[in-house]
Amino acid sequence: MKRIIFLFLLFTHAAFSQQLQWKSIDTKADGSFRGLSVVDDKIAWVSGSKGWVGHTTNGTDFTFKQVPGFEKFDFRSLYAFDANTAVIANAGSPAHILRTTDGGTTWKEVYKNEDKDAFFDGIDFWNNKEGIIYGDPLKGRMLLLTTNDGGLTWKEMPENSRPLLEEGEASFAASGTTIRCFGKQKVIIATGGKISREWMSTDKGLTWKIISTPITQGESSTGIFSFAFADEKAGLIVGGNYLKDTLAVKHIYYTKDAGKTWLAPAIPTRGYRECVEYITKTNVIATGPKGTDISYDGGINWKPLSDERSFHVVRKARKGSLLIIAGDKGKVSLLKYK
Repeated sequence: MKRIIFLFLLFTHAAFSQQLQWKSIDTKADGSFRGLSVVDDKIAWVSGSKGWVGHTTNGTDFTFKQVPGFEKFDFRSLYAFDANTAVIANAGSPAHILRTTDGGTTWKEVYKNEDKDAFFDGIDFWNNKEGIIYGDPLKGRMLLLTTNDGGLTWKEMPENSRPLLEEGEASFAASGTTIRCFGKQKVIIATGGKISREWMSTDKGLTWKIISTPITQGESSTGIFSFAFADEKAGLIVGGNYLKDTLAVKHIYYTKDAGKTWLAPAIPTRGYRECVEYITKTNVIATGPKGTDISYDGGINWKPLSDERSFHVVRKARKGSLLIIAGDKGKVSLLKYK
């Protein structure tokens, strides 16, 4: 029986790997893409530096435009609702949130923060109306805003609801995946730097609980760069030290009890990774500037998937199977696995 199960697993892994075919998209854009939102099997949006934003309505062909007046901005935070409506935010100051309702032809500024330390790290929504965006600390407290009208207006959370961070604790906008909303009210945010941990709220950001992590930290270049959960309990954190991106030490952990305990993989990824995404409950992909890895057992054992460099973010459709990976120099590829 054990031999039969083992052979079945080998066959399943081999078949899955063969089905993952990479199809590069000719974007004709020279931006570095870190914002990625995949709605379903046909609709996806990508955003990045030099004001570039692109989207597809058929799952294959992308249209790219630079946001007028924002050609020098890096839009690392992105959430798309459908083929016409999306919200983007830039990393850096002044911090802007823009919204489009015509497929990116025109954009409306819906929020602006001119504080010299304003820096957005990620955005997510619970539904088509209620969402949350966060950024590096201002005067020691996390920059935190919410919307209840689909991103038309944004309101800063009360000071006592914004997590008080430790000195040197901020976050990374490497892939837009250090914030994720779950269910109707739950949200988790990951911080990094000298202190790296997860902050969990079950009441849409009014109160927070700290989840400690063993990932490498202590320097401004270290910590969690991405996390993902397969269900209420099974999850992964990835990161490391982006200045030592081939160092495979304390850079990836998995949990089976919602972060009460974290375990190091038996075989880890090959180094620093900026994004992790569940394809199924057991098949997971992690990518970074020096390569992409895959796990078939929920993150316990990892194997190389690709040595192609300069990718930053990989996302799966919220509804469907479309999988997209993006990175530097306008790189966008479809990962066909079905």
